[in-house]
Amino acid sequence: MPALDYPPPLRRLIAQLKSLPGLGPRSAERLMLWLMQEAGRVEPLMDALGSASSRIHACDDCGFFIEAGEECALCHDPKRQQTLICVVEQAADVLKLERSGAYNGLYHVLGGRLSPLDNVMPEDLRIEALIRRVKALPNLDEVILAVGADVEGEATASYLGDVLRVENVQVSRLAQGLPAGGGLDHADELTLYQAVSGRRTI
Repeated sequence: MPALDYPPPLRRLIAQLKSLPGLGPRSAERLMLWLMQEAGRVEPLMDALGSASSRIHACDDCGFFIEAGEECALCHDPKRQQTLICVVEQAADVLKLERSGAYNGLYHVLGGRLSPLDNVMPEDLRIEALIRRVKALPNLDEVILAVGADVEGEATASYLGDVLRVENVQVSRLAQGLPAGGGLDHADELTLYQAVSGRRTI
């Protein structure tokens, strides 16, 4: 007698859910059960996914999400500093910086970071688009690299720094070190090294 399993449509749903970042087999199965056990949960999700798929795309300039037929609020806001571009890995990073209130310039979303082990090379990212923007902004003062501090982030920052220096633009990197409210007892050696190296006068 064959082992009992979910019907094929539910197995396909679990497989699709499992492919999402952060969802393993058990989480995908629990989410499928939650969707199926009560009427009216699947249709709104399908509608929202369909709407997002058909109406949302990335801005050709900055790479942040915009709705079809609308202009990008980031690129066309006259109150933003047109002399700065902040380069981030993902669109979600834009929102983190915006919510901090620490930055009011332009953005450029790379769509990832360099990772040769995962076959992510420069041509897979929006680096050519960044170079075109840098050349097209005559009053550009600085490009800020706000990419991760891990191995892939450092490799991405190093590559971008080399590429952008050829364009004669000032390139900076976000400061790294101790988190707000953190103490020395919880910091690793690399974090302490970066904190000491990036110290500033008060």
